Amino acid sequence: MDIDDAVKIINELLIEKRPDRFNSTWIQKHSPHVYRFIRQNVRSETGGIDWDRVTRALDRRFQRKWMTSSRNRKISYRKKAEVGIILQRYHTKLYTFIAPANKNDEHMRDIISIALVRIAQKGNVIAKEEVIKLVRFTIDDWIERHPVLSSWEGYESLIPKRIEGCIRCYRYSGTFIGYMFKTLQYAGRGLIPTYTMTEYLK
Repeated sequence: MDIDDAVKIINELLIEKRPDRFNSTWIQKHSPHVYRFIRQNVRSETGGIDWDRVTRALDRRFQRKWMTSSRNRKISYRKKAEVGIILQRYHTKLYTFIAPANKNDEHMRDIISIALVRIAQKGNVIAKEEVIKLVRFTIDDWIERHPVLSSWEGYESLIPKRIEGCIRCYRYSGTFIGYMFKTLQYAGRGLIPTYTMTEYLK
């Protein structure tokens, strides 16, 4: 069995069982051998099961049905080594946050951002700071190039809080970068456009 086989089996089970929601416990109950394969072979850089890799590969109609386990409030901590594992592994690909050249670069940016977000969601403050720093490059580019985000010009000081909110709320549906774009797009609708005096006089 490989990851493609595991994903195919999960897709087929979801079609057959049609659950409103599912999670790792559901997979373990309905397909123990697939769960064992994932537990043993699909691991994140920091050692846990990489459920993001599994859910990203599922049929899109099922991704939104993935449900995370409810957990108590996380205790904040600073562990540089956790973040260092991600940054060291992908250090030659960090340029993708500034200037992704193609779809492969965008995919790599998704992988890096999600890996850091998951560590930040556990409470690692350094990971949260790294996500904010990296995605600001991407957001600044969006504000310049995408009219739907141009309303954020002049409100850049509010962006870190929006990123923090995205880190807290992001689950498993779609990419973190895409989720953040949509969040900024919707939130930006309530912002009053800002103008310099020179622009106003034109």
